[in-house]
Amino acid sequence: MQLAAAGCVLMGFILLISGVQERANIICALKGSSVDLPCSAQRPTSTRKWYTVLCNESKPVLNEISADGNRLTYNMSAESNFILTIKDLTESDENNYCCGSITENPGSCCDNRTELHVADLQVKVIPNTEGQTATLICSTSCPLTENPAVYIWYKNREFLYQDWSPWYQQLVSSEEAVTYSCAIKGYEDLRAPQVSVDSVSPTFFNVTYAKGRMCSSQHTSEPCSITYPTEVHVQLTPENNAVTLTCNTSYPMADPHTAYRWYWNRELYSDCESQHMTVLNPCSTTLSCAVKGHEDLRSDEVCLDKSTCWRVNYVSRRICALEGSSVNISSEYSHPHDHKPKLWYKIKRSGEEEAAEALIKNASRRVEYDDNMTDCHILRIHNLTKNDSAEYTFTLQERDDEGWKQSDIPGVTLAVTGVKVQFSPSAVVKEYQRVTLTCSTSCPLTDNTTFIWFFNSRPLTLKENQNKHLVLDPVSSQNAGNYSCAVKSHNNSSSDEETLTVQGLTSIAILNAMKLTLLFLILLALLLLYLKKRKKRPLTSAAELSDKVQTGQMDQLYESFPLTTTNPAAKREAAEQQEDIM
Repeated sequence: MQLAAAGCVLMGFILLISGVQERANIICALKGSSVDLPCSAQRPTSTRKWYTVLCNESKPVLNEISADGNRLTYNMSAESNFILTIKDLTESDENNYCCGSITENPGSCCDNRTELHVADLQVKVIPNTEGQTATLICSTSCPLTENPAVYIWYKNREFLYQDWSPWYQQLVSSEEAVTYSCAIKGYEDLRAPQVSVDSVSPTFFNVTYAKGRMCSSQHTSEPCSITYPTEVHVQLTPENNAVTLTCNTSYPMADPHTAYRWYWNRELYSDCESQHMTVLNPCSTTLSCAVKGHEDLRSDEVCLDKSTCWRVNYVSRRICALEGSSVNISSEYSHPHDHKPKLWYKIKRSGEEEAAEALIKNASRRVEYDDNMTDCHILRIHNLTKNDSAEYTFTLQERDDEGWKQSDIPGVTLAVTGVKVQFSPSAVVKEYQRVTLTCSTSCPLTDNTTFIWFFNSRPLTLKENQNKHLVLDPVSSQNAGNYSCAVKSHNNSSSDEETLTVQGLTSIAILNAMKLTLLFLILLALLLLYLKKRKKRPLTSAAELSDKVQTGQMDQLYESFPLTTTNPAAKREAAEQQEDIM
């Protein structure tokens, strides 16, 4: 296989050769978090050590890991199975790890290795087929082994809400001044970089990232703005014994360094990131493509040789449906032979674990198949519950020497949501404030969804501009009560009632008066207590002072001071008497 200036050139038959797959335990952990890697050695020995391993065809290359007691630690207790703990994960920790003894066969390290992938959190923007809106999804670059229980959303850096679903509850239109971010509960300090949706049109949408993986692909660590197409498709150009494939988009990519992803027989072909690919000696296979960094928007599959090709596409890759409603999941397919068995599978994932359940039409008719149209098959599920949230894949099966053979392609993600009432700023407000009630869902329903509101179990007549949001501005005491909401035509999916409490200004004034009265009574009680204590202290009365003067008694404080008169005549008489004596 060789690369050409115009794209990739490859031999069709080379990609059909599948090598022996080595066994590996795959772990995906969030960047900045900690991870424990258990030792996979068959038996414990005193010489066990941890290594990073490079597996190649000749001989594995092992590099011993030295624990530093801080970021890299070993747990060597018998119960721990010699766990390697790595803290504060970075991209450089992404590697193959193995645990064992250097005296053992080094090749066993590759057979029992642990592949560690480090995921970064990213808000992905996906355009909707209806209207000029987009959907936000809190996404990781690989499926986390520790399945997130709760996702937290932020708007303009402020907490917005949390929910089990990674989908943003609202449909987003152009809002240049509004930024969104998300986090996983328990790792709130590891938020995704902020994203703003600048514009959405039928052919493209523009997204600005504050930083992160998307800007790194643009060779910058600063905020970057990227324009993505809303549609991707593969164009085939036959040339003698070759076929040239071009990954075309609804809007030309402005960056000449834009990379593409190619999927051969539904598997990622990582050796080609060019927009063009030439296949020599085309054979029975299917191909699709996507823009790198935006793999959620993948083209339909195309066949190189339609006479022997299996092809499966889906009308919609993501569906948000209401609890209690019905949903149609549609696939379009082609197969060289007619009347092959067709079956739908429900796939539930938990980290790296997944369980596939074949969906069989049952007596209750909750699950139905519709195969009345040519090359189209519909799975219909009635009375949806939240347990129906899963991935659904359509398979074409044929008999071979080893049993039934089936196609395998990423399927349709179905999210089933209920409705609930949320208050902003809170469920307890003061009279004449503004309060907004939202009929909230775990994933965004279609643009034309109509919501209805109930106040104390009675339907409300809304203003023209109010639908999903009920705005009370200003709110009054008459608005206090129980509110619920539902989706029109699905009244059986009404939300639970939530209570709005409105504190009237009169009651607030009374409450403040009561507080002032209580404060006054406390101060009065303190004053009376002070006067009572002062009364008990011994005091000298005026009568007692008069008696002391009449009897010639004086306070000891003044006994040593002679009494003098201030009469001038008396002074002269006393002076004259003194002179006569002398």
